[in-house]
Amino acid sequence: MNAFEQENVFGIGQPNDAYAKYFVGNSYLNPLTDPKTCPLFLANVTFAPGCRNNWHIHHASKDGGQLLICTAGEGWYQEAGSPARSLKPGDVVVIPANVRHWHGAKKDSWFAHIALEIPGENGSTEWCEPVSDEAYLAL
Repeated sequence: MNAFEQENVFGIGQPNDAYAKYFVGNSYLNPLTDPKTCPLFLANVTFAPGCRNNWHIHHASKDGGQLLICTAGEGWYQEAGSPARSLKPGDVVVIPANVRHWHGAKKDSWFAHIALEIPGENGSTEWCEPVSDEAYLAL
């Protein structure tokens, strides 16, 4: 954990209690911008080993989606119907609107990424079921 904290330059933040029901395991949120003063909300999201968010979709009728900038540790990203992609610091994931996906830490590593919700028209996030332990542990 000490080496990870040194690598995680944007800080672990606070327990992600507001969204805990959409995660398996412990996650932490460190907002980097204030939505009251900045039109783009950026947050450093940190996942404890084995933590991942549920399948979800960032809906929009035009533009929208999500951008992940991986900053520390190792993780996974997967779109429905595609194999999981291994993530490491420096990787960038562009997630188009309306794509079902999940992301999180590898089972033996902490993981952090900066998350940016890409502005779009009629945007909303749909949270779906958790990634099953069976599917996750097979990675």
